[in-house]
Amino acid sequence: MPPADDLETLARAEPDAGDEPDGRRRRGNRTRESILQAAADLASVEGLEGLTIGRLATELGISKSGLFAHFGSKEELQLATIDAARRRFVDHVVKPSRSLPRGRARLEALMTDWLAYFRSEVFDGGCFFHAIKAEFDSRPDNAVREVVTEDVRQFLGFLTREVRKAQEAGDLDPAVEPEQLAFELDALGAAANQQFQLMQDPAVFDRAETAIRARIESVAI
Repeated sequence: MPPADDLETLARAEPDAGDEPDGRRRRGNRTRESILQAAADLASVEGLEGLTIGRLATELGISKSGLFAHFGSKEELQLATIDAARRRFVDHVVKPSRSLPRGRARLEALMTDWLAYFRSEVFDGGCFFHAIKAEFDSRPDNAVREVVTEDVRQFLGFLTREVRKAQEAGDLDPAVEPEQLAFELDALGAAANQQFQLMQDPAVFDRAETAIRARIESVAI
């Protein structure tokens, strides 16, 4: 399995316009995507290990053979589900701020969109990626764990680049280590999501937003 797609590349991607004259490919792609988005919601609640072709078929009310036409194995289904969840994450968190110029404003907008994604519970069980990180953090290495780990690296790398761009724009102190600030911002968001999932108190997102803005302000020029 290749590494997860770069988040910025996914944010810029355009839909594939290729299709047969009668639209079969487009309909097939829509069917597959709807299955995978349902799988992502289910996995955010029950975990990727609980996501089997039989379980998903029951959830969707379709036959196992119908799903086997799209996914030949549990691992293939899990990996495809991660890809689908990543696209949903990019749509809600990454894309909205891409039109802003590089700098502090774009970094802060990204953080606002990320917290809004948590608040609105874009996935049925809260953040899909935080759920599967907790599920796979102590499991033996396999193809699925590799992709989960790579997604964590991708997001931290993405945050780090946004911090660095804000430094290059003259908005943040260049002496600050970008990796350190990115780690802190990620930790604040992750803590808010975990507390909300356990206690269902939306005030945790207000606290996280206050902490994130204060941390960015502390290194602003």
